[in-house]
Amino acid sequence: MGSGNVYVDGSDTETRTRSAVITARAAATFEPVGRSVAGARAFVRDTLQGWGYTDIIDDAVVLTSELVTNAVVHAGTKADVLCLRSEDAVRIEVADRYPEREIPLQQSLRTLGSPDREGGRGLQLCAALASRWGVEYTPTQKQVWFRLDLPERPVGARTAGPLLPVDLLPVADPRVHVAVVQIDRDGAITAWSDSAESLFGYESEKVLGRQLTDFAAWPHTPGTGTGIVEALQLSRWEGSYGIRGADGRVIPVYASHLRVRDPEGDPSTVCLLVRDTERAVLQSPHRGPAPDAATLPASGTSADPFETFIGSPAPDDLDGLLQRTVERARDMLDGDAAFLLLATDDETELEVRASTGLPSARQRFARVQVEAGTGRYGSARMPAVHEDLTVAPGAAPLLDGTGMRSVVTVPLKVEGRLTGSLGVAAEAPGRYSNEEALRLQFAADRIALNVESARLSELERLRRGSLSFLVEASDLLAGTLDRDQTLALMAQMTVPTLATWCAVYTIADQSSEPYLSYVLHEDEDRIDGLKALLQRIDPPDPVPTPGARVWNAPSEAAHRAALRTSMRSLGLGEPTRLAAGIGTTLATASAVGGETVVLPLVARNRVIGMLTLGKPSEEHFRQEILELAEDLSRRAALALDNARLYSERMAISQSLQRSLLPPGLPQIPGVEVEVIYRAAGEGNEVGGDFYDLFPIRDGAYGFAIGDVCGTGPEAAAVTGLARHALRLLAREGFGGPAVLERLNAAILDEGARSRFLTLLYGELWPQEDGSAVLKLVCAGHPLPLRLRQDGTVEPFAEPQPLLGVMEDLELYEQTMTLEPGDVLLCVTDGVTERREGTRMLGDDGLMDVLTTCTGLTAGAVASRVMRAVERFATDAPSDDMAILAMRVPEPHKD
Repeated sequence: MGSGNVYVDGSDTETRTRSAVITARAAATFEPVGRSVAGARAFVRDTLQGWGYTDIIDDAVVLTSELVTNAVVHAGTKADVLCLRSEDAVRIEVADRYPEREIPLQQSLRTLGSPDREGGRGLQLCAALASRWGVEYTPTQKQVWFRLDLPERPVGARTAGPLLPVDLLPVADPRVHVAVVQIDRDGAITAWSDSAESLFGYESEKVLGRQLTDFAAWPHTPGTGTGIVEALQLSRWEGSYGIRGADGRVIPVYASHLRVRDPEGDPSTVCLLVRDTERAVLQSPHRGPAPDAATLPASGTSADPFETFIGSPAPDDLDGLLQRTVERARDMLDGDAAFLLLATDDETELEVRASTGLPSARQRFARVQVEAGTGRYGSARMPAVHEDLTVAPGAAPLLDGTGMRSVVTVPLKVEGRLTGSLGVAAEAPGRYSNEEALRLQFAADRIALNVESARLSELERLRRGSLSFLVEASDLLAGTLDRDQTLALMAQMTVPTLATWCAVYTIADQSSEPYLSYVLHEDEDRIDGLKALLQRIDPPDPVPTPGARVWNAPSEAAHRAALRTSMRSLGLGEPTRLAAGIGTTLATASAVGGETVVLPLVARNRVIGMLTLGKPSEEHFRQEILELAEDLSRRAALALDNARLYSERMAISQSLQRSLLPPGLPQIPGVEVEVIYRAAGEGNEVGGDFYDLFPIRDGAYGFAIGDVCGTGPEAAAVTGLARHALRLLAREGFGGPAVLERLNAAILDEGARSRFLTLLYGELWPQEDGSAVLKLVCAGHPLPLRLRQDGTVEPFAEPQPLLGVMEDLELYEQTMTLEPGDVLLCVTDGVTERREGTRMLGDDGLMDVLTTCTGLTAGAVASRVMRAVERFATDAPSDDMAILAMRVPEPHKD
């Protein structure tokens, strides 16, 4: 960009001997680097657009581009660009710091070189396009200047096309809505037209004053590097994004933004919004005075049609540039259709990027071979004229079935390299000859460099957008290890960003057939029909070859189903009961009627599935999109395989952990029992805390609650040992102390894997009078608490040594009685040691909670204690917790 001062002075006037009165000027200096050429073009374009001289912008930009290229590339010096405005013309001066490099003015312009040369074209263009031009030398610099006269035209005259018969005029679509939205400097909506209400479903009262970003789904396609906020700050902007309608669906739109000033002088932005398949463009208002029609000459010379080919859209607006090119090429040769194709990187295929007069939606991104056959006319690298396509079938595959009879095509080349192909076709035979081919070739030569520059800019934006897309996709895929969620993410990332619909097939093992695991369409109403169609056809073959391959089975099956349904509806087929109406079948056929590709999901040298992407009727994938999808499939395959491995290991772990928990709690006559268990750590169902309640013999029940040192699988192993040993020893008739002493020996026998264990073990006998007798042994465990009917709380046992530390233990049991209405609460230290900073719940806090539980059932007591523990601290618990509550209910009073 300009490195010096850029100034615009609209009030200063100066009379120069070589021009009329100067009413405004703008100047900039550009460094001798390649990007300065683009900066100079943008500077001249913005300057003339600001002056309201839109008619001469194209010529001024191309001349400035050539002259600045001579200065910064060939002369290798800084370039000074000066724009001077007068009442009837614009003068642009380009000076470099290399005065010794003379320009051969004495020679004929024809000897300066052909248009295919790297240099020497600037003066040729000046001679062809400028009203006047010249070269001036000073001791310090050389200056080339040119003058462009302003065209005289009546008010309202814009552009005109050829006169067409009535039957060839386009048919207007009554459903076309052009929404006009105005945005203030803060991004808030200040105007909302009736068409905006019809298109998006919002009434103006509900959107006025709200931010446009509240409704915009940005970006609509990968490669859009400009955000909505930045786009609203630009003087002009055109592009595609999505607006979320009142029904929640995203409506793709083509937007044209023009930044203006309102009557109060504040900046605002006018937005023209149409559906993405349509185009509507805002033109900058003409600021200069309109000429008087009476002063116009009676006749004038028509402008060279080639002059309109370069730079009409912004240089980086590739789609706009290509569409404008085909429309003007068609008008120039008075054709019925025109098309432009761009070459792939390896120059082996051409991809349709713009067309007019042809079913563009069907042809867009279709690919043809560069070398379609033998001979001169079989290669897109040479101009070709076909006077009658009916006698040369297959000569122009793009035109098959379109009714076109004659066609002329010419290559687009940059530095001898094929970059594309431009063609014009007509419905009548014999319309074109070598003369039209030469005219079209000259136009193609002029536009080729601009097209290639815009294509490279678009490619760079796509690559930046693709990189951002892949980074986001990797983050999302890495953020889950759930298989179903991974499948959903794979589909949601591709639809609608990369494809219209997506299907994911998975393969369990090498002997299994592919299974349709997930289907997604951008229109939710099409998902069921699409899924039913894919389930009726054989899945694609699991080929491990990388890259996308075309799969025709879905579109063929959909078309057959649509044909059968249509015939039955007309009474031409067998009278069978239709599973779906003709509307659903035809809609499904349209949804999958375009190109469908399959990408293998390969992880750890094994095909674990296929990612299938599809387009609607007759649409094709761009090569850049396929490359992006291939990168995504590699990342998705690894994420899916990781999710599979994690799910398998988690299932095994959870199965083993569930085997360590009691199968269920027995019903004890006359005693209410409730257990709450929480294992610390993600995915853990069992930790170091455990509980058990089991029948020992008739009328006697054993219960236990314990805490193994630590958490996780190692602690869970000791948990399993303790629980099973307790049941076995108790049912063998051992008393409480004997059971715990033998368990202590078993833990010590584990050697290095042993862990100490705190354990409360007891035996319970319900009595006929409604009470319950308990025998307890509390080996290093938090003491059980007894809640009486009067609200008093007291410990219900005495502490004894824990297990797994000493070999010789002398334990004893205590006999207690629970009266009707009493509650016995047993917990592990994960409850009492719940912390919030330096605070801890502790035994006193637990007793305070228990005093509020008078009259509650066992289940209510356990729930209230757990809520108190959870509310005591905001952090997630870091220790296992177990709560065992038993209550002897009071007898019912009649």
